[in-house]
Amino acid sequence: MMDFDSEVDLLLNGLHAPEPQRSGTLVRLVGMRLETRGLMAPLGACCEVTGQFGHSVQAEVVGFNDETLYLLPFNEPHGIGPGAKVTVISNTAQVRLGPELLGRIIDGSGEPIDGLPAPECKDVLSLQGRPINPMERGPINQILDVGVKAINGMLTIGRGQRLGLIAGSGVGKSVLLGMMTRFTEADVVVIGLIGERGREVQAFIHESLGPEGLAKSVLVAAPANVSPVLRLKATHMTHVIAEYFRDQGKNVLMLVDSLTRVAHAQREIGLAVGEPPTAKGYPPSVFALLPNLIERAGVGRHGLGSITAIYTVLAEGDDSNDPIVDIARASLDGQVMLSRKLADAAHYPAIDLNGSISRVMQNLLDPQDLKMANRFRRLWSLYQQNQDLIQVGAYETGSNPELDQAIRLREAMENFLRQDMHISQDAQTTRQGIHSLMQV
Repeated sequence: MMDFDSEVDLLLNGLHAPEPQRSGTLVRLVGMRLETRGLMAPLGACCEVTGQFGHSVQAEVVGFNDETLYLLPFNEPHGIGPGAKVTVISNTAQVRLGPELLGRIIDGSGEPIDGLPAPECKDVLSLQGRPINPMERGPINQILDVGVKAINGMLTIGRGQRLGLIAGSGVGKSVLLGMMTRFTEADVVVIGLIGERGREVQAFIHESLGPEGLAKSVLVAAPANVSPVLRLKATHMTHVIAEYFRDQGKNVLMLVDSLTRVAHAQREIGLAVGEPPTAKGYPPSVFALLPNLIERAGVGRHGLGSITAIYTVLAEGDDSNDPIVDIARASLDGQVMLSRKLADAAHYPAIDLNGSISRVMQNLLDPQDLKMANRFRRLWSLYQQNQDLIQVGAYETGSNPELDQAIRLREAMENFLRQDMHISQDAQTTRQGIHSLMQV
């Protein structure tokens, strides 16, 4: 073993340790996991695996065991066999960024998929971004008008807030996300479509963005049929693009659909490298990844720029205690719960005020507006709690004056919360409507 003084002497004499090996040999393929030896590369390094007949795929280093490196390919490893050559392309995951990305659609590797030439961006940043000291972050003190009455009035959100749209499948998450995309005022919109159906990319562009919306947007797409490594890279790409524009002082709206599919991608990677499964088969790395991602959004240093993040979260089997729903609720600044019962009754958007909350609402509204909003929520919840008694005729009018008011206003409240997906309503008009309704 060389002592410290000997190491210093070697450095002073201009002698350096040998260069790490840049190539190795593929020795094993298990599922999607490639194993290689004879190669020195850190976690996150990008490699190229070349077969004997010229076939090649790119892969990322996701783990190691002694001298064996574990890699996951970006595509199906067809044509790759024992003895394939593995070469390091890059030791770190970096991305080129710039205003040239606006109006473009890219994949998890940063390559364009819209048929146009690659954007000539000049700035280079790490895919993992740069963490912000929490003491340097500005406060959330500006209301963000999202154009949706139920959210503007009952779940008021602010610039830099992180919000979750939580629901089972087919309840209207994507439609509500599209409404907020069209109606919210933001300098830049960054959209990550992660692990969803491929057709949703075209649908989101034509139905939710349109030509004007796309001009100020960057869309990162990694549908369900691509490698989990690319899905995870697309998630980080979405966040680092939003961070780039935020650090330029812009107010960014970042939409990620969906956080659950991000968790699924990390689960595939974790299980492939031998992590033990825990709750619902999710390995521990999933529960470390999600809070780190969410913390990358928010208000920038000293209030300079902001990322308002909206994540959709799939409650599998309508289970509101699903582990991903649980960790999202704990990490986000609020959640909007969507109800299958309301959706079945053609009440859209199907926002269930019971269980929905904005944790910064009390800091954004004046006391009178907050009082009226809470009064609305109280009457809505009171009716829900006594709905069975009311419907079977077991409730006697006059027993509870507050419940009497809830029954009298129920239809008006339902009409107020319903909204056509193509029609926006600003926050000020919404608050005036709540005051008028609650003073009846």
